Amino acid sequence: MFGKILDFLDRVLSFFEEWTLFITVLVALIALFVNVVLRYGFNYSLAWSEELVREVIIYTTFIGCSAAVKNRSMIKIDASVQLLPKLKMPLTYFSNFVIMVFAGMMIYYGWMMVMLQYRTHQKTIIMEIPLVFLYAILPLMGIMMLIRAIQVIYQDIMEQRVQKNET
Repeated sequence: MFGKILDFLDRVLSFFEEWTLFITVLVALIALFVNVVLRYGFNYSLAWSEELVREVIIYTTFIGCSAAVKNRSMIKIDASVQLLPKLKMPLTYFSNFVIMVFAGMMIYYGWMMVMLQYRTHQKTIIMEIPLVFLYAILPLMGIMMLIRAIQVIYQDIMEQRVQKNET
């Protein structure tokens, strides 16, 4: 039952990650391309395109964190695992636990930042996007990373059970 819930969440999160990253990067690339053509072809520049690209870079970085946890491509030092192979699973669980702690901090402090932006009604300079929408990515990313870390831990536990049953 728990595995089916995690599989469903995996499909939903993968769909969300892939399509939002695709669409945001595509929009940013088009805006940047148009801005370059206008700047060098017509000596005119769009101020909002640079702000859009900056916001897309921030967005893709935070959403990419969730995808990195899923793909197990977070930055880590694996020299100790190569020297002492018996430490692989304990260090993997420790790493996932640290990811979960970080995700919890992002949820809590991200929510605090969202509430601060909500109270102050700040907006971006050129496009006048309410900053509450931009800061909302922090707790969202924390929730997504937490779910991904739980999925990875579950997969590791299932793989260990299969290996134990085979021996």
